[in-house]
Amino acid sequence: MTSLATTEHKPRPRREQPISGEVSVAARGLLDREDLLQTLDRAVTKRVTVISAPPGSGKTSLLRAWSDRASKDRRVAFLSVPRDEQDAQQFWLAVLDVIRQTRPIGESRSQATAPVFDGDVIVDEVVSELTKAAPVVVLVIDDLHELSSAHALSQVEHLLSVLPKSAHVVLSSRRDPPIRLHQLRLAGELAEIRADDLRFTEAEARDLLAASGIRLSDGATAALYERTEGWAAGLRLAVISLSGHADPERFVAEFSGTDRAIGEYLMAEMLGRQPSEVQSMLLRTSIVDRLNGELADLLAGRVGSEKMLLELEDANAFVVSLDAQRTWFRYHQLLADFLRLELRRRSADEVPDLHRRAARWFSDHGDAVEGVRHTLAAGDWPDAARLLADHLFSLMLDGQEGAIAVLLRSFPAGVSADHPELALAHAAVQLAQGRLEEAPAQLALGEFHVQSVAPNRRRRLAVAIASLRLALARRSGKFMEAMEQVNLLEASIADESSQEIAMGSELRAVALMNLGIVETWSGRFDDAERHLSEGAALAEAIGRPYTEVACRAYQAFPSVALAPARERGLYALELADRYGFGDRPVLAPALGALASIAVWTGEFEEGERWLRRGGDVIRADIDPAAAVLLHTVTGMLHAGRGEHQSSLEAFTAAMQAQSLLTGAHILGRVVAEWLAVTQARLAMPDEARATLDGFSADHERNDAVDLGRAAISLEEGDPAAALAALGDIQDMMPPLGFPAYALVEAHVLAGLAHLALGDRTAAAAAAEAALAAAEADRLIFPFAMYNAGELLEALPRHQTAHSALLADVVDLLRGAAPQRINPGALPQPEELSPSELRVLRHLPTNLTRPEIARALYVSINTVNTHMRNVYSKLGAHDRSSAVQRARKLGLLSTRLSGTSPK
Repeated sequence: MTSLATTEHKPRPRREQPISGEVSVAARGLLDREDLLQTLDRAVTKRVTVISAPPGSGKTSLLRAWSDRASKDRRVAFLSVPRDEQDAQQFWLAVLDVIRQTRPIGESRSQATAPVFDGDVIVDEVVSELTKAAPVVVLVIDDLHELSSAHALSQVEHLLSVLPKSAHVVLSSRRDPPIRLHQLRLAGELAEIRADDLRFTEAEARDLLAASGIRLSDGATAALYERTEGWAAGLRLAVISLSGHADPERFVAEFSGTDRAIGEYLMAEMLGRQPSEVQSMLLRTSIVDRLNGELADLLAGRVGSEKMLLELEDANAFVVSLDAQRTWFRYHQLLADFLRLELRRRSADEVPDLHRRAARWFSDHGDAVEGVRHTLAAGDWPDAARLLADHLFSLMLDGQEGAIAVLLRSFPAGVSADHPELALAHAAVQLAQGRLEEAPAQLALGEFHVQSVAPNRRRRLAVAIASLRLALARRSGKFMEAMEQVNLLEASIADESSQEIAMGSELRAVALMNLGIVETWSGRFDDAERHLSEGAALAEAIGRPYTEVACRAYQAFPSVALAPARERGLYALELADRYGFGDRPVLAPALGALASIAVWTGEFEEGERWLRRGGDVIRADIDPAAAVLLHTVTGMLHAGRGEHQSSLEAFTAAMQAQSLLTGAHILGRVVAEWLAVTQARLAMPDEARATLDGFSADHERNDAVDLGRAAISLEEGDPAAALAALGDIQDMMPPLGFPAYALVEAHVLAGLAHLALGDRTAAAAAAEAALAAAEADRLIFPFAMYNAGELLEALPRHQTAHSALLADVVDLLRGAAPQRINPGALPQPEELSPSELRVLRHLPTNLTRPEIARALYVSINTVNTHMRNVYSKLGAHDRSSAVQRARKLGLLSTRLSGTSPK
C-alpha cells in the first residue's frame, strides 16, 4: 500500500456561500423554520443523512443555519463541492482540510499533503481524522451532485461503511447520490430529507413576506404560494422583486416563470445544464399540463422521452410524476411558464402545430376538455366548437360543467354567445349555475341547429338536448314533465342503432338517475329504489362515477329502516371522496339524509355537523328540492333543542325553497305542519292555521295536516280538539319497512292531550305506544320536539318494555346526549355483528320474519341465520327471551355507531 507522499500540496480554496443583503432576508426567514432545523437535528442522529431536492430548495441555507447552531460537543466540517469536480484527489484533500478545521484552537491543524493517490489509504486517513475530532463530528458534503469522479464516489460509499461511531455524514445533492445506501436504509442508519420536507408551507411563505416588510392580501399570498409551489428560490426571488414594488398585488397577479429573475435562474441552473435533445423535448412538451411517454414522443418528434422524464425526475429537475407507476408527469408551474416562453422565442412557428398534435392525442384518448383547449390554443376555434358540442353529453355525465364554462370563456369575444355549435354548452353551464330561466333559449337554438348538421353528428347532439331538457325539468321541480322526458329517452334508446350502443347505455343511466330522483321527491319510494339501484349499477359498469354518486346520494333518503339508510349515505360520501366529488352539490341529498337520520335519532350534534357540510355544498338555485331537505332538517334540529325562532326561520326557508318547485315535494306537507306548529308556539295562531289551510286547500286529508292541527290545538289549550284532530291513530301506521315517523309523533301528541285532560292512564298508554313505535329505528326526535318529559314521567319504569330507549329520551330532554353503547363493551358472551344488531332491533315489533326481510332488503334465509346467531350469542331460546336479554344489555336502544362528519 502506498503511503502518503512527502510533496506538500495546498487544496483549492473551498467555495463559500456569500449571502447578499437582498437575499439575507430570505435566509433569516429560513432561520425561523424551527421545525425544519429540528428535523435535521433528528436526522443527524443516524449515521448518514441524505438531503436530495431540486436547485433552489434551500438545502445549503438549511445546512448553513443548522451548522451555526453546532455546540462544543458537536463540531461540523462543512465542504461545498466545486462545480464539475472531476479530481478525486482534490476532493479528498478538501475533505481532510475541513475535518482538521474542526479541531480546537491550539491543536495542530496541518494541511493535507498530496499523496501518490490511493483511495483506500485516503479513506483510512479521513476515518483517522474523524476519530481525532470532537466528541461528535458531522461531515457535511454539500452539492455532491457536482462530484463527477466515479472513483471519488466509490470511495465515499466505502467511507460510509467504515465511519467511526462518533462521526456522522450529511450528503446534500440535487439528485440521489449514485452510491449504494440500501444496507444503511435497512439497518435504520439512514435519514432522508427531500423536496417535500424543504418546501415552504403557506404560513411560512406569509411569515417570509412579513419579515421582508411586504404586505399582501390573503388572496395574493395564496396565489404567490400556489405559483411557486413552496419552492424556496421562487419565493426568495419574488421577495426581491416585490421589495419596493409600486403595486405588489399586480406583481403577484402577473408573476410566473416568465419573470426575468426566475427565467435567468432556471436557464442557468436547470435548462442550460441539459443536453440539447433533452432541452428540445422539454420545450416542445411544455405546451401540455400533463404528459406521458407516448404524448411526449409525439410532441418531441422522437422516441425515448419517457426515459428522459424519469431521469429528470430522479435528478430533481422540476419534473414530478403523477402516479405510483410513474407514467404520467408534470412540470413545476414556474418551469412550465419559463419553457413556454422560451419555446415562443426559439420556435414560435411550431407552436400551433404542437397544439394540434396535442388536441388530436387527447381527443383520441377520451380527454375532450384538453382536446378542446389545445384546439383553441392552435387558433382553430370553429373546430373547437364542434369538438365541444360533440362531447357535451359525455362531459355532463362526468359532472364537468365547470370545465365547460372555462372552455366557453376561452373562445374569442363575440363568438361564444350566439354560436349555434356552442348553444348546448351554454345551456349546460346555465343549468349548472342555476340560471334556469336562461337555459330554454339556448336549448331552442341548439335544437334548431341540429337539423342542419351532418347525420353522423345529429344523434349525438340530440342526445345532449334530451339530457339537458330532462335536467331542466327536474331542477325546476316539473316532476311530471321530467317523467315524460324519461319516456321519450326510453323510446330513443329502444330505437338506437348498433353504432350507438355505448351512448344508449350512458343515456339510460342518466334517465334512471333522473327518474329515481323525481320518484324520491314525489314519494314513490319503491320505484325510486329500483331505478336508482339500476342507474348506479349501470353507471358503475360503464365507468361514469359522477352519475353513480348522484344515484347513491339519493339512496340515502330515509324511506327505509334508518340503519341501512345511514350506511347508504356513508357509502355515497366514501364513493364521492374516492372520485374527488366530495365538495360537489351532487352530495347535498346524502348529507341532508344523514343529518335527518341523526336528528330523528336524537344525535343532534352529529346532525349539526352533517348540516354544516351540507350547507357548504348545496346550491339552492341548482337543486331546490335538496335545499328543501336541508332547511327542513335544520328546522328539526332547532325545534328539538327548543330554539323556536331559529326553527321558524329554517322552516320558512324550506317553504320558500319549495315554492321554486312546480311539483309537490314529499316533504312539503311535513314542512307545512312543523312550520305551523312553530308559529303556534310563538303566539302566531292565525299564521299557523293559514299555513295549514293554504297547504291543505288543494290536497286530500293527510297525516301531516292532522298532526299540525292537533299540535296547534294543544298550544291553544284545547286537548279534546287535539284528540279529535288525530282521529284513529292506527290509520297513521306506515307502509311495511317505512319508519314510523308520523305514528310516533301522533302517539306523543295523544299522550300530551290525555295528560292535559288529567287521564294519566291513557297518557301512559300513549307514551308506551310511542316508545314501541319508535324502538325499531330509535325515533327520539318527536319526544324532543314536543318536550315530552312530563308525559314520560307518567309511564312507570317498571311498566315499560322499552326502558333503555326511555332512559335515552329522558337523558336527551334533560340536556344529556343519548349515549351510544359499544356492543363490544357489554357483558355478553360474544359481540353481535352489525347485521345481527339490525335484525335484533326488529324483534320487539310485530313484524314476521318475511316482513323483517323485506324491511332490511335481505332474504328470509339471511334473517333466519341472523336470528339463530342472535339467540345463540344472547343465550336465548326464543324471540321473547332474546328481546328481554337485549333490553337488559341496552342493545335495543342503541343504533350502530359509524362515521361522523369532520
